[in-house]
Amino acid sequence: MNPLEMEGEDPKPVMNNELVPIDAIDTIDTDHVDDEMQLDVLDTQPLETEMPPIDPVAQPTKRRKKKSIVWEHFTIETVGPGCRRACCKQCKQSFAYSTGSKVAGTSHLKRHIAKGTCPVVLRNQEKNQLVPFSAPSKMGTLSNTPKRRYRTASVPYVAFDADQCRHEIAKMIIMHDYPLHIVEHPGFVSFVQNLQPRFDMVSFNTVQGDCVATYLREKQSIQKMIMGIPGRICLTLDMWSSCRTTGYVFVTGQFFDGDWKMHHKLLNVIMEPYPDSDTAFSHSVAACLSDWSMDGKLFSVTINQPLSEPAIDNLRALLSVKNPLMLNGQLLLENCLARSLSNIVRDALYSAKGIVDKVRDSVKYVKTSETLEEKFLDLKQKLQVPSSKNLVLDDQSKWNTTYEMLLAASELREIFSCLDTSDPDYKDAPTMEDWKQIETFCTYLKPLFDIANLLTTATTLTTNTFFHEAWKIQLELARAGASEDPFISSLTKSMLHNFDKYWKSCCFILAIAVVMDPRFKMKLVEFSFSKIYGEEVNSYVKVVNEGIHELFMEYVALPLPLTPAYAEESANRTTVKLEEAQEIGVANNGLAGLADFDMYMMETNSQQSKSELDQYLEESLLPRVHIFDVMGWWKLNRTKYPTLSKMARDIISIPVCTVPSSSVFDMVPREMDSYRCSLRPETVEALICAKNWLQPEKVETPIPAVKLEVPI
Repeated sequence: MNPLEMEGEDPKPVMNNELVPIDAIDTIDTDHVDDEMQLDVLDTQPLETEMPPIDPVAQPTKRRKKKSIVWEHFTIETVGPGCRRACCKQCKQSFAYSTGSKVAGTSHLKRHIAKGTCPVVLRNQEKNQLVPFSAPSKMGTLSNTPKRRYRTASVPYVAFDADQCRHEIAKMIIMHDYPLHIVEHPGFVSFVQNLQPRFDMVSFNTVQGDCVATYLREKQSIQKMIMGIPGRICLTLDMWSSCRTTGYVFVTGQFFDGDWKMHHKLLNVIMEPYPDSDTAFSHSVAACLSDWSMDGKLFSVTINQPLSEPAIDNLRALLSVKNPLMLNGQLLLENCLARSLSNIVRDALYSAKGIVDKVRDSVKYVKTSETLEEKFLDLKQKLQVPSSKNLVLDDQSKWNTTYEMLLAASELREIFSCLDTSDPDYKDAPTMEDWKQIETFCTYLKPLFDIANLLTTATTLTTNTFFHEAWKIQLELARAGASEDPFISSLTKSMLHNFDKYWKSCCFILAIAVVMDPRFKMKLVEFSFSKIYGEEVNSYVKVVNEGIHELFMEYVALPLPLTPAYAEESANRTTVKLEEAQEIGVANNGLAGLADFDMYMMETNSQQSKSELDQYLEESLLPRVHIFDVMGWWKLNRTKYPTLSKMARDIISIPVCTVPSSSVFDMVPREMDSYRCSLRPETVEALICAKNWLQPEKVETPIPAVKLEVPI
């Protein structure tokens, strides 16, 4: 039964000659009494006098706002002296409301809306446009004890939009990586039908189309953003494997907008049938440039794995064509920093596998038994071991957990030694020599862990940050490789061999990036190269110096396309020059007709003066501070260095890593799951890219924290 029909008969209205007890005023059932009658009751005379007779013709002079929900759907119309009727706003049908002092109440009006007798409401319900009217039922029954009645806020009709529901289902699938077939799962279908019976559950094909439509809508906003960037864009390529021997290249773009804020956007996920071919990466880059119309905007490419010589040649050729004259394709990082570090650590762990396994088994022995773990903690307190670290068994797919396990176990070695003598079941414990080698092993893993940890920070780090970290690792490993200790020598030689590959392919780009840091410029390059290369330092410094001058001349000769941001900058510079010329003219107004000569002298002096780059390099270094906003500095000095600031913005935006922060410590390359491999490549790209775009982006000016200690 409809809750409205349970409210009972309409109560009799308060008559005109009856006295109203003071304790009964708050107990009147106001849902059924005319609002104006309620006002008359509340405005009664003092108890010792009778209420004056109500004139059936005269209208009240003071009206209270009607609170019943039905008045959202009815209006009151006067049809004659003392006779008023309620008119439905939807179908215009009228109903009795009041005749003289008699009030009809509102229950019949509620039934007209709630039970669907209104033809207009009925038609709207059939079109799935309106939710049926419902009113709150009475809580409990009437009793002899009068209770105060409170009114709740009226609940308006809620529009039901099937298209919006479909859009939200598509977003849910994208955001949480749900399978598209979830719309056919019986449990999900039952849940939705109980939640909203009038929603027709969509099919797999429909929700697939909705997800692609969401992707296309989001792509339009990203395209608009890329079209308006004032500089160039840097790409990273991350190849995923799959169970079907096909590869998926994740192409990500990194760039600065007109406000000098860095953005990081996933642009494409391209299926490569032959991922090991020499043309796989070059094909992905070409497809991305074509898809986003970025010809002339490409600056650099960073890849997640070493390439063959033919593959490198193909990419350099593409860079030299799509990125005209930008150092002839030299801005190519052949190795992702995170992948390179993972490869180095993997080989190091393999070379020390024996002692690492011993420590892992010891930690496992303690951590898999609550009794032994309590005993271990008791021994720690008795021995007063100062370490604050706790034992944690490592996840062998994440090398940082293995490093942290070894480091903690090394600091707690004294407890393991005591456990070895007190627990007969604890066997094959590491020896003192093993612990010594573990400590040495952690010493050489620490700099790798520190630089990898920088890649996981919330703040976006610019390229100049990593030169200082990389050359210190190169130097320390080179020194350790010459050690007379056989364990250190064998361990670090393999690490140096792997890191040297990364250093040779990336040191040029890292060096020109640190030159754009006004705290270091060429001075840190000269100092670090002298430590690494010794007597050959001049030839390596010359390569960096000539390369950065060549790149600057290319920026001077080939300005970037005139985007709105550049148009604004150009207009500002023109205004400044005109103001300077006007000031010169005012100062020399006695020499009429020489304004053109003054402009000629300004241009001539500008051509004969030193370039922006030389002027920048010859100026004093800024004081070194731990927190320095290098891009903020270039933004403030873009008027002084109009061309060099553009070049600095592009150089510092070159990414050194191709993977997200959650994958920095991964020991194995990422693999596409079997479900997504079963979908069409276009659908896979739509799902993965749309998820990246729908997530709120934390756009910020990068503020790198640079460590200032220098090896001696």
